[in-house]
Amino acid sequence: MKTKKLGEEGEQTYALVFEAGDDVVPCILEFARNGRLTAAHFSGIGGFSDAVLGYFDVASKQYRPIAIHEQVEVVSMIGDVAIADDEPALHAHVVVGLADGSVRAGHLLEAHVRPTLEIVLMQSPSSLRRRMDRATGLPLLDLEL
Repeated sequence: MKTKKLGEEGEQTYALVFEAGDDVVPCILEFARNGRLTAAHFSGIGGFSDAVLGYFDVASKQYRPIAIHEQVEVVSMIGDVAIADDEPALHAHVVVGLADGSVRAGHLLEAHVRPTLEIVLMQSPSSLRRRMDRATGLPLLDLEL
């Protein structure tokens, strides 16, 4: 993955350009750790060779995996980075298009890039924290921290 900082003051903007084979989630988290990101949001487009999306089952409080074992277009990818347990935590959703024009969507659990993925990430000068919510079993943004 290659990166470029696009500004110098206030909210910082970065372009992240992934290469074929890059493992998306670990790459974003590594960028967040190295850049000491404490709050950011992003959007992206591109393609995946394969992916695992998730549908959150409220009753079981677990993600049901949606495995995709084919080339797809990343039609939309949005998400944020916040701090959870003193580490950057990623929350991202994607919509991917299959060759027949149908789509799959969900929480991004895992994906590999092919041929590229382009993300524009905006880093806030503030920080966001996540705290485990017992009712849902999810690490939700806590605006009180």
